[in-house]
Amino acid sequence: MILLQVQQVTRRFGATVLFHDVNLDVAEHGRVALVGRNGAGKSTLIKMIAGETTPDEGQITRKRGLTVGYQAQNAGLNSDKSIWDEMLTVFAKQRAMERKIHDLEAQMSDPAVIADTEQFDQITKTYDQLQQDFSDQNGYGYQAEIRGVLHGFEFGEEFYDKPISELSGGQRTQLALAKRLLEKPDLLILDEPTNHLDVETLTWLEGYLQGYPGALLVVSHDRYFLDHVATEVYDMARGSLHHYPGNYSHFIDEKAQRLQQEWKEYDKQQTEISKLEDFVNRNIVRASTTKRAQARRKQLDKMDRLAKPEGDEKVARFTFRPHRQSGNVVLDVVNTAVGYDGQTLCSPINLDIKKHQAIAIVGPNGVGKSTLLKTILGKIPPLKGQIIFGTGVDTGYYDQDQANLHDKKTVLHELWDDHPTTPEGDIRSILGSFLFTGADVDKTVHSLSGGEKARLLLTKLALRHDNFLMLDEPTNHLDIDSREVLETALNEFDGTILFVSHDRYFINQVANQVIELSPDGTTRYLGNYDYYVDKKAEQDAYAAKEAAEAEAAHPTVATPKQTQVDYQQQKEHQKAKRKLSRQVEALEGQMTKLETQKADIEKTMSQPDYFNDVAKLGDLQQQLDATTQELSTVEDDWTTKSLELEKFTD
Repeated sequence: MILLQVQQVTRRFGATVLFHDVNLDVAEHGRVALVGRNGAGKSTLIKMIAGETTPDEGQITRKRGLTVGYQAQNAGLNSDKSIWDEMLTVFAKQRAMERKIHDLEAQMSDPAVIADTEQFDQITKTYDQLQQDFSDQNGYGYQAEIRGVLHGFEFGEEFYDKPISELSGGQRTQLALAKRLLEKPDLLILDEPTNHLDVETLTWLEGYLQGYPGALLVVSHDRYFLDHVATEVYDMARGSLHHYPGNYSHFIDEKAQRLQQEWKEYDKQQTEISKLEDFVNRNIVRASTTKRAQARRKQLDKMDRLAKPEGDEKVARFTFRPHRQSGNVVLDVVNTAVGYDGQTLCSPINLDIKKHQAIAIVGPNGVGKSTLLKTILGKIPPLKGQIIFGTGVDTGYYDQDQANLHDKKTVLHELWDDHPTTPEGDIRSILGSFLFTGADVDKTVHSLSGGEKARLLLTKLALRHDNFLMLDEPTNHLDIDSREVLETALNEFDGTILFVSHDRYFINQVANQVIELSPDGTTRYLGNYDYYVDKKAEQDAYAAKEAAEAEAAHPTVATPKQTQVDYQQQKEHQKAKRKLSRQVEALEGQMTKLETQKADIEKTMSQPDYFNDVAKLGDLQQQLDATTQELSTVEDDWTTKSLELEKFTD
């Protein structure tokens, strides 16, 4: 079933057409990715789909009653409530049902109500139906669901009572996404949901979205994320939208094949056009052949000429070339601790970096990855330990905060002021290779987008010609095409790289080693990101096995007092569990007995002797109704007791 259709939609900004005649379908349980360059119009389109804006032409149709949840990129949650209370607002309906259930329970225990059989039966019937509805709508599990989602975004119980107004912008953005996930709309629209999430949270989010009950429409530059979440891709390029089945990697292959076919058809037509034009030029003035030449000219005029494939899409072109080679030893970090104001984030840190290595640093947010880079560069003093650079090391630094840029300078002078002896024409040419052309070079840095600032920083870094690059989240703000260009430049770089990134696809493409940072120090993995994940899984499995074997060989010994307390608690626990178990068994016996009685009555009613005996059939129908009602009550009791027993088992 199709939930939503975008049909022949166009968006204009003045005389400029951003995109035209685009079509997009979202099916029930669909997993749709929308990709394309920065500025292609992805966010504009999804705002239309979300209902925030309307198309200039075309229409967007929705299934009747469709619920849509839209999470814009970097849109934080604004609330005066605590984290827990804000998440509870998602389940207002269940909480109202919960209160109603308690009210009905109080009424059913009222002696006056019990004495009034008719009233008691009516309340009981309402209670049974409400309890069933409550269970169907996850009334017994919504608090556990809240805890699970908050835990996924690294909000432990210590955060539950914290006012949202006291959180950082990044935390409020994560909470907004968490709330949107809990709301479970039929169609969930996410614009760059992976921004600023660490690897652990990204992995959790992927797993959650894979099991999401509704449909997904996702805009993202995170290729690893798209590979694990999307099952179809829409590519927005040159004002049009192309559909590809499969995940991101499949889309890349299919797009390359489509582009190859387009070039083949384009070249074939160009050859045909050239032949026709040549024939016309040679024969139009000759009396004997002029009619044939005119026919060829008409053929040319009527020809539906193919556009040059992707002719208006430009990519940045740059390389990193060191002025000189460093020694074999580039950097040693020995038993170092990093942090702020005496508070240690990570210790001990040990790095042994050699020439031509490309090392990725990973770890949870807040563990000190960016702090480590700044400490190595001398911007922050180490709390302890040694940092030793090798011979001939020239260090270049990419700062994710973009603090190295000057807001009031133009793009041209941001670069030219660093290289005043370089001719202006050369500076403009260099900027052009990073896609700063024409009037772009006269823009102030303050007016640039995040992606443009990132490209400007890379331009400055490339012109330094250092042999040791230290990069802090270099793919932030870059679109997929720019990320691929950066990957190519780094893979061709004849130097050494140390970088922090949460872009797992980027790590896979660039790194030949991974260093994991934790509060307890560093762990080295001699491979890319996939290798790191596999080795971590092996280590976790081995550690779990060792722990189980150790526990079996040497059971934990408690103190006599603790043993007595534990024994009493266990005794009470087992006693209550046995009581519930007996009650469940008894109810199961009752259900079996009642089901047999019901089947016997129905069998009797179906016998020919009773077909024409209205009185006997009436009596049997009353017995059947009473048995069915009693069976329903017993089944409800069994469900309640079974759930309680499951809690004991857990």
